[in-house]
Parts: sequence; C-alpha cells; structure tokens
Amino acid sequence: MKATGIVRRIDELGRVVIPKEIRRTLRIREGDPLEIFTDKEGEVILKKYSPIGELGDFAKEYAESLHQSLGHIAVICDKDTVISVSGAPKRDFIDKPISDEVDRLMRDREKVIYSRAENDELIPVSSLSDDSDSYTAEAVVPILSSGDAIGAVILLSRDNGCIMNDTELKVCETAANFMGKQMEV
Repeated sequence: MKATGIVRRIDELGRVVIPKEIRRTLRIREGDPLEIFTDKEGEVILKKYSPIGELGDFAKEYAESLHQSLGHIAVICDKDTVISVSGAPKRDFIDKPISDEVDRLMRDREKVIYSRAENDELIPVSSLSDDSDSYTAEAVVPILSSGDAIGAVILLSRDNGCIMNDTELKVCETAANFMGKQMEV
C-alpha cells in the first residue's frame, strides 16, 4: 500500500471525502460502488467494486467460447480493467486498464464495429499501449445490467482484410446481454 500524505477527517455522519485527484486517478465516479475491507491491524481498505469481476471464471469461459466459435480474439472487461481474454497472450491484456475510448463507448452505451479494410481508425483496448495498430478489425459492445454499463465484450482480429459485420456485432450483443442478465439475478 502506498501513502498519499493526504489526511481527511470523518464528519458527524461517518463520511470521509476521497480527494478528487485520487478519484480521477482510480476512475471513481459519483455513484460508483466501493467494497470496504478491514484487516487485523485496523486498516480500512476501499476497493472499487466490479460486478463483472464476480463472474471472473464465467467471463473466462465465455471469452474462450467466443474465440473458438469465431476465431477472433475475445476480450471481456469491466469498467476499469480487462478481466478475461482468449486467443491472445494473457499478458497483453489481463488486468490492464481500459482505454478512454472503450470507457467512452461504455458510458455512451455505443455498439461499434471498425475495420481497417474500410479505412476505419481502430481504438486501443488498453490505456497502457496503443495496441490498435496490431489489429485489423474490432467490435465493441457494452455490458448493461439494470441500465448501468458495467463492462464490455470486445472482438479483435489480426487477419488482413478482415471486415467485421453484423454477425460479429450480434454475437457480441448476445454475450453482453447474457452477462448483464447474470448480474441481475
């Protein structure tokens, strides 16, 4: 754990303000759920709650199924990081923060397909690297649960001339809808 040097007092209602700089760095927005942990030494730890993270094993199996069925790289992310990938090295994606572009698509609940063959500019999956140059096509569909965007299903292709179409988009929508429904149960 790293100290920030910031000290806050608890108010009469038991509230404490998380500084804006920390909220911005950790992408904590108003209304975001936080998990509260305590340890034996009396530390209180706040962690962003990821509903998709609860489905980690399920997301992994779903990504593998998408990859086996379509032959494309399948990526599943929550609102902050990639939680599952199939068809590409895990180290390239797992636990990497999502890019601002993927975050915007989720917030706007926008479904997109891009193909370099159609002169579309692809968006990077992770904010740590501009991996968009290594892919030729992509499809991104947000995962919605109870009206909230909680993640995304992403398909990527490295095949030259690949053009993703409505089929890939519908498969992503089906996966996203199914995962969203699992969170509502």
